[in-house]
Amino acid sequence: MFEIVHKQALNQSVTKMVINAPLIAKKAEPGQFIIFRTFNYSERVPLTISDFDRITGTITIIFQIVGAATSELNLLNEGEGLCDLAGPLGLASKVDGLKKVAIVGGGVGCAIAYPLAKKLHGLGAEVHSVIGFRSKELLILEEEFKAVSTRLITLTDDGSYGQKGLVTDALEALIKEGNEYDEVIAIGPLVMMKFVSLLTKKYGIKTTVSMNPIMVDGTGMCGCCRLTVGGETKFACVDGPDFDGHLVDFDEAMSRSGMYRELEQELREKSCNLMQEVAQ
Repeated sequence: MFEIVHKQALNQSVTKMVINAPLIAKKAEPGQFIIFRTFNYSERVPLTISDFDRITGTITIIFQIVGAATSELNLLNEGEGLCDLAGPLGLASKVDGLKKVAIVGGGVGCAIAYPLAKKLHGLGAEVHSVIGFRSKELLILEEEFKAVSTRLITLTDDGSYGQKGLVTDALEALIKEGNEYDEVIAIGPLVMMKFVSLLTKKYGIKTTVSMNPIMVDGTGMCGCCRLTVGGETKFACVDGPDFDGHLVDFDEAMSRSGMYRELEQELREKSCNLMQEVAQ
């Protein structure tokens, strides 16, 4: 059993969990992920490792409650444990040699962007972080980003907090100021990463995106997480999750990501009914 040592609601739909997993914490690096099962009958679901502590032997995951699996996970409390936890999986993000980087995070994608900002800051790089949310109520990890960023810009779509606008607007303003970035790292909704990549391609700036397609086994055997990158088929679980944003076929990825939306909604409704029955 993988015990939950800390649980915190970051906003109305996003939860942070610190989990005792010493073997995973010993090997984890930014960009890698785990696959969990909450109960022995639960589906296997990937989540990126948001942080890790090799001394305490813990890893941190931050997840949005969007379907049956994450609803089940959110049922667990401190002192309880997950049935299965496998990892670290995927390739670690390549950060060596980067001196000045722009990190762009959107929504819950900031949970994946943060460990990269932290790693780069620890290596002495100049980190400019741009994080965007739909509204103030959905804001997460701002203080954590402040601690590891040379410069931080926080935006909301509705202007309820920070600057009003899109992350692409803030990133382009930074570029026009004369900032010369070795790399831009964008993590968030597919549409956000697509338009960040289109922007940086215009300026000739290397751009890495973190892809999180539908995934089953996490070892490259099932093929569910396939992507088209530079005209070639890649598998996010073993070839990624990081890819060249200028080569990813985002339109195909967005089309495939919506294939099971109706089924996910149906399963979530069943999960909610189950939780109501348990509560009664």
